Amino acid sequence: MITTPPGLYYLSLAPVASLFPGMFFVQAVSSFFEVCSTSVLRSVNGLLAVLCSIIIYEIILHLRPVLDDRKATLRAVVLALYPLHWFFTFLYYTDVASLTAVLAMYLACLKKKYRLSALLGTLAVFIRQTNIIWMLFVACTGIINITLAHSRSVKKVDNSHVSVRKISHLTPSSTAMVISNLRKRKSKGNVVKDDKSVLSTSIYSSGQKSGLLDEIHDVLLTSWPMKWDILCSFSPFFLVLVAFVTFVYWNGSVVLGAKEAHAVSPHFAQIMYFSLVSTLAMAPVHLAMGPPKRLLWSFWKNKLLSFFQVLVAFTTSFFSVHFFSIAHPYLLADNRHYPFYLWRKVIKAHWSMKYLLVPLYVYSWFSIFSILGKTQRKIWLLAYFLATAAVLVPAPLIEFRYYTIPLYFMILHSDINNDLHWLLMGIIYIVLNIFTLMMFLFWPFRWDHEPGIQRFIW
Repeated sequence: MITTPPGLYYLSLAPVASLFPGMFFVQAVSSFFEVCSTSVLRSVNGLLAVLCSIIIYEIILHLRPVLDDRKATLRAVVLALYPLHWFFTFLYYTDVASLTAVLAMYLACLKKKYRLSALLGTLAVFIRQTNIIWMLFVACTGIINITLAHSRSVKKVDNSHVSVRKISHLTPSSTAMVISNLRKRKSKGNVVKDDKSVLSTSIYSSGQKSGLLDEIHDVLLTSWPMKWDILCSFSPFFLVLVAFVTFVYWNGSVVLGAKEAHAVSPHFAQIMYFSLVSTLAMAPVHLAMGPPKRLLWSFWKNKLLSFFQVLVAFTTSFFSVHFFSIAHPYLLADNRHYPFYLWRKVIKAHWSMKYLLVPLYVYSWFSIFSILGKTQRKIWLLAYFLATAAVLVPAPLIEFRYYTIPLYFMILHSDINNDLHWLLMGIIYIVLNIFTLMMFLFWPFRWDHEPGIQRFIW
């Protein structure tokens, strides 16, 4: 019945093996297997959660190098308090280990350590097989950054040649004056660097405002002359992908156990639920005056295009919730999980409810793209959306745990510079954590058809 690979169990051997000699010496245990108690195994996720927080801190500083340590620490602490991540830190689930491995893989790729990144990607896939999608996403972003950075450098060289040609037509005195002014500007730029200038040179900033087709064209055009360098750098990712495809062919399915209950299904409504949950997780940012005003202004500037985009978004959303909204048997039968109550009390409260939620889904996705679009390239947004859809759409069961990794990528790449927003997010997370912990500890219940105590979890 276990659906995931044994990566977490192998990771657990390290702390168990380190504890065994001391416990054996004081005669607390007589065999290695006795050390594998519930508390020791759960402590593994506690250690991984600490490591995950450090990795998040490093990613934040890499993406925002102008940020001071205090602000970076605040953001890392808030992300460590995210309710789904925080709650499963105390249980023996794969979520914390999966998130830690994926973010470690991403950090290694940011630092251009591609072999290490692929190795960590192998570990991530060995913990949870759907992480193959995030490994491909990380490799894709690495290729995009290399090619677009090379494209920008080539354009700068071309522009400098044009400038030299223009200067060459000037008189000697005029040429000297132009060169002097350029040197002054350059020296001033080296002395004073505001946040925007540093952010604009970041590999994850949008740089020049260009369309999606322009960015795809630049990537394809630049990647062909660099094909051998890209192939050498990212071949380890390709080898992991080939090994994964071979395993799926041999296994006959992506999942290991309970294959019938976790068959791949076209659950397009899942990405709608994700957009709403992630927007609520970043409620102080999405509900602030800035993002809605910016979204409305972008619609007003491009009325015809915006009308077409909204029409397509509403049509596909209605189509998704009507034809591809799946009620998994586990969702309907297991009243220990919060999605059970949200499904019954909200989505199934009335036949029209799932359609009335469509405007919220559409607004959530537009708001997400608006916030990410401030700093991210359009091709990055496309890769992120496709990766999120590839992970969530095949999953027939509604589980908030599946939203954790895409949500972390979203928050890490959002331009949230207001400390008040981070504090409000932290307060919301703490309140939810207290509520879920109290429900888990102090409101247990029993099933008539099965002995034992049942507890509420995410």
